Amino acid sequence: MSAKRGGSGRTLPADRDDAPEITESWAREADLHRGEKLIRRGRPKLESPRTLLSLRLPPEVIASWKASGPGWQTRMATVLQRSQPKVRRSAG
Repeated sequence: MSAKRGGSGRTLPADRDDAPEITESWAREADLHRGEKLIRRGRPKLESPRTLLSLRLPPEVIASWKASGPGWQTRMATVLQRSQPKVRRSAG
């Protein structure tokens, strides 16, 4: 019967000179932790993410928005948001 081995099974170098060099690429790929919590890379999750929707619009409408330059989708969403219909509550 074999005895249980402690640790991860990896051995650490006896001398720091034997340790691998830490390069910039290695550091970029490393996981960041704050205590036990893994810090996620990239943008944080939005509280209310946008919904993907397929919508058919006339080509000239899309062309005019695209011609307005970068950020046209955000501007279009703002215009739609400002002009959204008011929801009427039924009496009763």
